[in-house]
Amino acid sequence: MRSEVEAASTTARSRLRELAEELERLESKLRRGGGPEKIERQHQQGKLTARERIELLLDKGSYSQEIGLLVAYDEYKGQAPAAGVVTTLGVVGGREVVVVANDATVKAGSWWPETIKKILRAQEIAMRSHVPIIYLVDSAGVNLPYQGGVFPGQYGAARIFYYNSIMRRYLKVPQIAAVMGPCIAGGAYLPALSDIIIMVESTSFMGLGGANLVKGATGQTIDNETLGGARTHNAISGVAHYRVETDELCLAKIREFVSELPIRPASPVSITESVEAARPASDLYEILPEDHRQPYDMREVLKCLLDEGHLDEFQADYAREMITGHARIHGIQVGIIANARGMIREQGRPPRFGGIVYTESAEKTAFFIETCNRHQTPLLFIQDVSGFMVGAEAEHSGIIRAGARFVEAMATAAVPKIVLTLNHASGAGYYAMAGQGFDPDFIFSWPTGRMGVMEGESAVQAVFGTQLDKLKREGKEPDEQLKAEMDEVRATYEQQLDAKYAAARGFVDAVIMPEVTRDALELALRTGLNYAGPHLGQFVLPSGLF
Repeated sequence: MRSEVEAASTTARSRLRELAEELERLESKLRRGGGPEKIERQHQQGKLTARERIELLLDKGSYSQEIGLLVAYDEYKGQAPAAGVVTTLGVVGGREVVVVANDATVKAGSWWPETIKKILRAQEIAMRSHVPIIYLVDSAGVNLPYQGGVFPGQYGAARIFYYNSIMRRYLKVPQIAAVMGPCIAGGAYLPALSDIIIMVESTSFMGLGGANLVKGATGQTIDNETLGGARTHNAISGVAHYRVETDELCLAKIREFVSELPIRPASPVSITESVEAARPASDLYEILPEDHRQPYDMREVLKCLLDEGHLDEFQADYAREMITGHARIHGIQVGIIANARGMIREQGRPPRFGGIVYTESAEKTAFFIETCNRHQTPLLFIQDVSGFMVGAEAEHSGIIRAGARFVEAMATAAVPKIVLTLNHASGAGYYAMAGQGFDPDFIFSWPTGRMGVMEGESAVQAVFGTQLDKLKREGKEPDEQLKAEMDEVRATYEQQLDAKYAAARGFVDAVIMPEVTRDALELALRTGLNYAGPHLGQFVLPSGLF
């Protein structure tokens, strides 16, 4: 007779593959930006598109990871694909970099409220890991109808320039700005606060106000090229540092600058030759169950992600609902923390539910995190967690204290932390497994990821449980209105639990496909390991500065 895990896995193909194909279609649409006509217009102006620029800039054939591709895809009636800015983690000359490129095919590259969010996220990645950040500027400035969500506030556009200044003065994070189109008003401070400014002849402009604004404010008639073109800012104002003839030469110049940067210090983390995983990534489509509530073998998932599928498991026989241990991903040493799923049976103890955090598993994981932190080993949290255990036995065992220790160990670990959500990311378990509020270096999800306080059916019970119990005691069934209200709650939760919904709001950096997971994790790890200092919050100022 087949085990329940094997039985559940036989129908796994359709769910994950269907969601992956749906995501691929959406991403393909979003990558077209403003569409063929806008792309052609960009080419007619002698300019490449944002994604064409990034492709030329990054090392050919290297893996890159776009951050925030789905942000705002379901808002503004679909008129703001990727919020008009492409933010990418990639490699230039063998060195990890962050790239921010305005997409001028989307409302002339103007800034929506979510554009600010994406640029800030890209800057935070650069600050935390001390990797170079490259700005490819081609923007008409603030999207004026939405200025209320762009201009003011602690995390408005000013925050970009604050981060510019912190990186420049204190963190010594290299910032390279290429003005490859318009760069207007306050946006001009972004390149001005960078280490290097390049401008492209004939197509670039940088100024606090364009020719029309100047005429309206001062009565002076002047064209944009004379006012703030590449020659003006290189020969007259001295604001820019280099002038090039084309986009292609500009990108080549940036690659040259990156090659001239100081050599990175060696990482304290053990890195050996990369070895293939024990199972092909395609097997993941069969391992994950059709129904997200069904069990599966997390260790089989690990065999598809880890070098040789090898996990040097820590306390393998204790609190088995939580898997902890040391492994390598493309040769990089990493501490693994993963939720087992299914029923966990241990000798002399009642069965436990996988995906639930118990007192013992919280204590075990806290100890493991603290050990990895002492050894400077980065952490990978593989989430499929439904929450902490509740009930009299759990409370009497001190689960609140143990959970607090788990959360504190995770929150204060100064090593790079990466999150991968497979299925559930629910309740306080999501927090303990390095949820976004705890500033993990990167947070990814598979298309099957479900992020929320609880599942829809649980929400129905929480909201309508008292009414349903009363009806049951009276021997009655819910009427049509009550059924409709319950169905609405289920539908709302189903929508908000979707990985695409989380990605659209920046709750995850990217929804990634199973087959690229190892490459995405390697790039994230290598980026984080550029900096051996503490990875806490958006940035940590070096000591002795003041």
